[in-house]
Amino acid sequence: MIVPQWVIEKKRDGQTLSADEIRGFIEGFTRGEIADYQAAAFAMAVYFRGMTADETAVLTEAMLRSGERLDVSGVPGPKVDKHSTGGVGDKVSLALAPLLAACGARVPMMSGRGLGITGGTLDKLEAIPGFKTRLSEDQALAVLADVGCVMIGPTERIAPADRALYAIRDVTGTVPSVPLITASILSKKLAEGVEHLVLDVKSGAGAFMRDLDRARDLAAMLVATARRMGLSCRALITDMNQPLGRAAGNALEVREVIELFKDGGPADVASLTIELGAELLEMAGLARGLEDARGRLRAALASGAGLERFTRMIRAQGGDASVVDDPDRLPSAPIRLPLVSPTTAWIAGVDAERVGRACVLLGAGRRRSEDTVDPRVGVAEIVKVGARVSKGDVLAVIHAADDARADEARRMLAGAFTFVDEPPAPPPLIRERHT
Repeated sequence: MIVPQWVIEKKRDGQTLSADEIRGFIEGFTRGEIADYQAAAFAMAVYFRGMTADETAVLTEAMLRSGERLDVSGVPGPKVDKHSTGGVGDKVSLALAPLLAACGARVPMMSGRGLGITGGTLDKLEAIPGFKTRLSEDQALAVLADVGCVMIGPTERIAPADRALYAIRDVTGTVPSVPLITASILSKKLAEGVEHLVLDVKSGAGAFMRDLDRARDLAAMLVATARRMGLSCRALITDMNQPLGRAAGNALEVREVIELFKDGGPADVASLTIELGAELLEMAGLARGLEDARGRLRAALASGAGLERFTRMIRAQGGDASVVDDPDRLPSAPIRLPLVSPTTAWIAGVDAERVGRACVLLGAGRRRSEDTVDPRVGVAEIVKVGARVSKGDVLAVIHAADDARADEARRMLAGAFTFVDEPPAPPPLIRERHT
């Protein structure tokens, strides 16, 4: 039996914890024998002192063992998944899972809800009328076997230690800790039973890891820890200085995913979807190299096979699949307020953090974990870096529930755009690849 304050003191002083100390602390916390304030102190000590690769792997395993695993062994085919560390306008998962399924992979994707300026996959899916993200294990496995992909939230039995510890981290300023993020992500992904994982580690103004060095540390730790636990894993560090795509907000992003399947959608969303998917198809042995994998994904997109899987998934999870043919059936806000350019110039920057904050002000994001989101609201038609605009051109359109929130968002967005007189160099979407 461990004494929790001794574990806290040891990490506070920068010492390495033993496997028994980490396991004992997580087990005691899960059983309710260790108080929330002690878990908060532990998280703060880890935030400031860090953890070795061995410590992080033990912490990940302890969180995984705090609950149950989804048994996907009865579903034939390679099991793969993707995880993003969160950003503004990131709707890649909604398109990627069906495309991977169309290419022969099986995707048991457990996702999360948005918090702060980062959007949540579950919130986007629930903008589709009737879509259920809470399924029993049997229901989830049935959808996976039938469609090839299922997108759900983690059940209370999956990594309960992580869910409880994350709630404490969220209110104690310890979310951006590389070891704690690593254990949180991988404990849930390992609980899905996947064999191959690709990670989209965001870096920039709209990401948890704002600078490249911190994103690089996280990517390296994630890949190393996954491999220690027998999980095939790669990571891409991608840009989150400007929003991904041209829309941020739940129903607005679903609409953009439908556009992607039908007409190609925004180039950055399509490109990142293909690149992340290619890594997984190659790892899973479903393609002969990355170029072959890209070709298979593009073919699934062009042929409509990905859209067909997306439609089937919506229907299988109780959603109104008619939104695919008629996106106007998605929830829509009563007020649309255009933000226009004050000058004629080139767009050199679109601050993802300001766009995300505008979405929170509108009600598309959460200030607190218990908040509900308004699926109708957000920001759409956002111009991209490198665009040429004339005075009076639309920079973005605010979708709001009322005039007061629309005006708040307008003031926030007014400072989001940077103008220059010469064409700026396009920012790289993928900054680094870790394998």
